[in-house]
Amino acid sequence: MYTETEIKSLIDKALTSTITLKSPAELYEPVLYSISVGGKRIRPILCLLCYNLFKETIDNNIIMPAIGIEVFHGFTLIHDDIMDNAAIRRSNATVHKKWNKNTAILSGDAMCIEAYKLVSQTNANHLPQVFEIFNKTAAQVCEGQQLDINFEGKFLISDNDYLAMINLKTAAMIAASAKIGAIVADASISNSENLYQFGYNLGMAFQIQDDVLDTYGNPSLFGKIIGSDIISNKKTFLLVSALIRAQGKQMSNLENLLKATDIPNNEKIKKIKEIFDELEIKQLAEARINHYFKTAMEYLNNVDVTQYRKENLIRFVTDLIDRAY
Repeated sequence: MYTETEIKSLIDKALTSTITLKSPAELYEPVLYSISVGGKRIRPILCLLCYNLFKETIDNNIIMPAIGIEVFHGFTLIHDDIMDNAAIRRSNATVHKKWNKNTAILSGDAMCIEAYKLVSQTNANHLPQVFEIFNKTAAQVCEGQQLDINFEGKFLISDNDYLAMINLKTAAMIAASAKIGAIVADASISNSENLYQFGYNLGMAFQIQDDVLDTYGNPSLFGKIIGSDIISNKKTFLLVSALIRAQGKQMSNLENLLKATDIPNNEKIKKIKEIFDELEIKQLAEARINHYFKTAMEYLNNVDVTQYRKENLIRFVTDLIDRAY
């Protein structure tokens, strides 16, 4: 079986050899930059680990669609950063800040096309199933982003609204990554579906953890500006939960902070965090993370392979949810 380190090395080598500088350079340099600044490679690692549950040897039949998923994820990040006007991604300048918005949009489009070319390189027997789930998931990611944008114009949204959005925007692609690994490995329908549900619940836990880290994480490790979600009034699990639970003076203070345009960012972050702390929002988020992670592990437990074969996958996802960045 392959360790996470070995799998990440395979992914990085495949990305380096596949994503190369082409002409015009102005189009492809941002693509290379986006790939080179790294990232956790969660989706392709998960895809290959799930494949490795059933197959001993990892080859290009699964590596190519796995890195295709990563390239597609990179495309969504470039466009998300434009829409969010984000300046930092993975401790580096975002593509639209390093170049410009027009270049970022076009380079992101090129990454999307490249992703489809890579996913298509799985073998003919599995390609219809792989494309079916990839196409469905790609559309879901866009739907989730649109919901995220819609929520910006609403002061209050429900807990279910928020969960539906992250289901589409984040969890669906993580779930698809796990299932594509299973499909290409010729896993049974039951095992493939259990891995999809495992990935879905892992994705939900991961996104809520990401929300927590944006407010409470270590700035030297997180790779983005701590409190950026608070500064932009972004609907996160923390803010949605606070707006649901706040009453009286807390609600009034929270509403004033969200509407204020003249308050320094550091002060806004500090005061909203104080309200989160008073309402025990972090603890609420951690309980929800634990719920989704426990459910994910229950689905993984139902996958019909030995516990030994699951060890590297369990270690990877446990570290992912326990991460500090």
